[in-house]
Amino acid sequence: MTHDWSDVRERIARLAAAPGADQIFGASGHGHGWRLEPPLRPAELSEIEDQLGVELPGEYRSFLLTVGRGGAGPAYGVFPVRQLDGRWQWDGDGAEITALETLSQPFPHVAAFNPADGLPGPPVKEAFDSPEAFGAAEDAYWDDRYQVIDRPEHSVGLVYLCHLGCAYREALVVSGQARGQMWADERAGDGGFLPVIDDAGTPVGFAAWYRKWLDNSEAQLTKR
Repeated sequence: MTHDWSDVRERIARLAAAPGADQIFGASGHGHGWRLEPPLRPAELSEIEDQLGVELPGEYRSFLLTVGRGGAGPAYGVFPVRQLDGRWQWDGDGAEITALETLSQPFPHVAAFNPADGLPGPPVKEAFDSPEAFGAAEDAYWDDRYQVIDRPEHSVGLVYLCHLGCAYREALVVSGQARGQMWADERAGDGGFLPVIDDAGTPVGFAAWYRKWLDNSEAQLTKR
């Protein structure tokens, strides 16, 4: 599925020039600054997909070819795809979670899941004879927990595209039954993985995800 993105660059330019544009979350400081990077050339996109061994979902492909390879977008912006150290990869705070070598493997979920489900709770301080013993047990608990929830198999088939802050991120499913959907990675808050949904509770794809941010940004500035 492709998408008509012909209005986006003009809308971004208007937003960038609007009073209060720097007050939109993620736009200022280390954020996207309302900048869109140049689109990919078709040959570059073909090279990326050959390297990854997977065709990217249509809505995102058409965005890369007609709008930009990244930049202005939800939260701190859409991670750009760049050629770094001789290979194409996504660049940004959290983009490194994308396992390039496993993108062709199917993301195994269609409903929300939490890799922390079923794990034991943290140690109770009162159960230990000394603060040192409790501290050691607590450190071991968190080490074991992170080894489980951060296993790379949880995020196969996901291209991480956005950092919401506080290590909450959103990703595009590129392989598996949920291909084309946007998913939230909320492991930082023990929330696991869950599809991004619209007001009706339906999982959304890249275009709906991006356009919701665009519409909300315009509405927020209109109220000023």
